[in-house]
Amino acid sequence: MHPVRWFGTASLLALSPVALAHTGMHPVAGFVSGFSHPFFGTDHLLAMIAVGLWAVTVAPRRVWLLPLAFMAVMGLGGWLGTAGIPLAYTETGIAASVVLLGLLVAGKVRLSQFTALSLVGLFALFHGHAHGTEISADAERWTYAAGFITATGLLHLVGVILGGWLLPKPAWYRGCGAAMGAMGLALLTQAL
Repeated sequence: MHPVRWFGTASLLALSPVALAHTGMHPVAGFVSGFSHPFFGTDHLLAMIAVGLWAVTVAPRRVWLLPLAFMAVMGLGGWLGTAGIPLAYTETGIAASVVLLGLLVAGKVRLSQFTALSLVGLFALFHGHAHGTEISADAERWTYAAGFITATGLLHLVGVILGGWLLPKPAWYRGCGAAMGAMGLALLTQAL
C-alpha cells in the first residue's frame, strides 16, 4: 500500500470512538484478559510498537533496554493502579506518549540512554496505571499483570523487528513514526 494511503487509513482508524482501550466496559480478570488488553486499544498498540521502533534508533546494540525498562515500569504503574494510588492525567499521558514516541521515531531522535529510559519509563507508568485501575477487586491480579506484560513484550518485539526492517528505508521508518504521531494526536484530542 502506498504510504499516503496507509497514513490516511491509519489516521481514520485512530479517530474511531473505540481507539482508547480504557472503556471500563469489559470484564478484566486473568491472564487472557490481560494479554488481550493491549491489542484492543490503538493507544497501547501504537505506543508498544513505537517503543520497539525507537529502540532500534536509540540503542541499536542494546535494543532490549527500552522495552525491558518499559515493561518493568509498566508493572510498577499497574501495581500503583491496583493499590488505588491515583495518577493524574493518565489517559492524557497515554495519548501524549503515542504522539511523542511517533515524533521521536519520525525524527530518528537519538537521546542519551538515560534520557530515553526516563522518558519511556514515564510513558510506561501511565500505561501500567491504566491497566492496574481496570483490574476488578476479585480478579487474579498477578495473572492479569503477567498477561499484559507478556503482550507488551510481544508488541515491543514487533516494533524492534519492524524497525530493523524499516531503518534501512528512512522514508518508510520516518513515515511510520509520523503516522503514529498523527494517530496519537487524534487520540490526544479524544482524551482532552
